[in-house]
Amino acid sequence: MTGEARIEGPSWFQRYLLPGLAFKALVIGGGYATGREVAEFFLPSGPWGGLAAIGLATLLFSAGCALTFLFALATRSLEYQSFFKALLGRGWVAWEITYVLFVILILAVYGAAAGEIGVALFALPNLVGTFLLMAGIVLAVMYGNKSVERLFEWVSYLLYGVYALFFILAFSSFGGRIVDAFSAPFHSGGWALSGATYFSYNIIGAIVVLPVVRHLTSRRDAIIAGAICGPLAMLPALLFFTAAVAFYPEIMDATLPSDFLLQRLGSPLFHYLFQLMVFSALLESGASAVHAFNERVDQTWKRRHGAPLGPARRTVLTLVLLVLCMFLASAVGLVDLIGSGYRGLAFILLAIYVVPLATIGLVRILKKPSLGDDDDLQAS
Repeated sequence: MTGEARIEGPSWFQRYLLPGLAFKALVIGGGYATGREVAEFFLPSGPWGGLAAIGLATLLFSAGCALTFLFALATRSLEYQSFFKALLGRGWVAWEITYVLFVILILAVYGAAAGEIGVALFALPNLVGTFLLMAGIVLAVMYGNKSVERLFEWVSYLLYGVYALFFILAFSSFGGRIVDAFSAPFHSGGWALSGATYFSYNIIGAIVVLPVVRHLTSRRDAIIAGAICGPLAMLPALLFFTAAVAFYPEIMDATLPSDFLLQRLGSPLFHYLFQLMVFSALLESGASAVHAFNERVDQTWKRRHGAPLGPARRTVLTLVLLVLCMFLASAVGLVDLIGSGYRGLAFILLAIYVVPLATIGLVRILKKPSLGDDDDLQAS
């Protein structure tokens, strides 16, 4: 002992679990939490085909996140602008435009969904739920990384707990129907395309969670954290899907498959708890998207002014972004315009992110000398 204070490194939670919990926040969002995405992407392939599609999406998410984290570690990229400057050079502007369009779309959708939850549960005016979501996002992001990471942790307890309870209640109520559904022959139609398509829609989350990459200390950390991302993101989908096959195929036509199943469980108290979980999922997903934008602005601000944004500027920036996305974008019809081209944006993501990362990015990772345990991003 030299008498000097020992500087503690990041915990195993920050290195291995936090990136997956942050990634899960982006993937789940509103469509996943209500069961609509499960019904659209996985149920059409039948019980066994749907499981195969979920498994494929899980593997692709793990591989995509691990590769993204490795490249971020190799290039010291803690936010999306520096990441894509390293990957695409001058082509980084294409990502900037695409990400802004995605943020406008998802925040507008999240705001509308939060308003509907307030109407359905408490008969509140539609705007109340939207304003509550906005307030929650502002509080979550105003202090930067630490407050957002705390949100990921606590919402995850609620989310995984509710999904586990949901599965238990579903199996105790209609477990026989679930067993019968899986007794049917394997239906292989389209499961691989469904899993790959779902991956292409949601791998953007690996870029949005780049701020948490600062806790990784080595390539080993990046690989382990990335590998865990897939299971953490898809476990709730697996639990919901297993319960949903009890009413396959009629549940596929339900606007809100979660409500379809909750009504058959017949538990009003759990119905409220599930909707609270959906609202929490919207909160952490929205906070993740906004935080990524704030971190990108923060890096530019530091370069120009030599100091971070601070809570006050983060709050103002967040409010401006939320008002533009949740209200003005919808009012002028921009959300409908972007939504009509949503699939096109997903293919653009594959072209400017997934393909370059799997080719140019992989070559750069392999050429980069291995990082030691002390050569981490926290010093950046």
